[in-house]
Amino acid sequence: MTDLILHEYAPSGNCYKIRLTAAHLGVPLARREYDILTGETRTDTFLRDVSANGRIPVLQIGERFLPESNAACVWLAHGSVLIPEDRFDHADMLRWMFWEQYNHEPNVATLRFWRAMIGEANLTDAQRGQIPARTAAAEAALDLTEDHLARADWFAGDRFTLADIALYAYTHVADEGGFDLARWPAVSAWLARVAAQPGHVAITA
Repeated sequence: MTDLILHEYAPSGNCYKIRLTAAHLGVPLARREYDILTGETRTDTFLRDVSANGRIPVLQIGERFLPESNAACVWLAHGSVLIPEDRFDHADMLRWMFWEQYNHEPNVATLRFWRAMIGEANLTDAQRGQIPARTAAAEAALDLTEDHLARADWFAGDRFTLADIALYAYTHVADEGGFDLARWPAVSAWLARVAAQPGHVAITA
């Protein structure tokens, strides 16, 4: 396989998804770290040479650059057991991955970032004003995953897929955003199943 470089901020769940996917597939990744708290992804060099969007993760594939965490996971897992062959199950996997980025990540991950990495004392008034709405939206997302996982072990295709990796990344650290995962027992049981999969690596690895 072409040499791969992950441009990342290691504590990010979005970056972790890519590392976790690669670990399950036995694919080596070189890693290049950026401090997003000091604006290292907003420099002229990063915007010109890595991603004009000024965000990580970005998976560098030889001389090409692929932004967006779930797109990078799909590229890595192409043709593997992490992507269902069945047409409906494949689409259902993607459904959960799209939902994760639209409903789950903007709330669960944002509250984790604000509370665990920036600190509530350092938030702007506008950010503090968003906390109640984001908390409600995050709880709704966790409620929906609880409902699904009370009826199924996995998110798509009755087996471990990229949908589980995508949703695991920020769910398993939701406590850092102020959420007591004991409130969602089916989610907690699923987190344990994911962590027990061969090849699993921790976000701190």
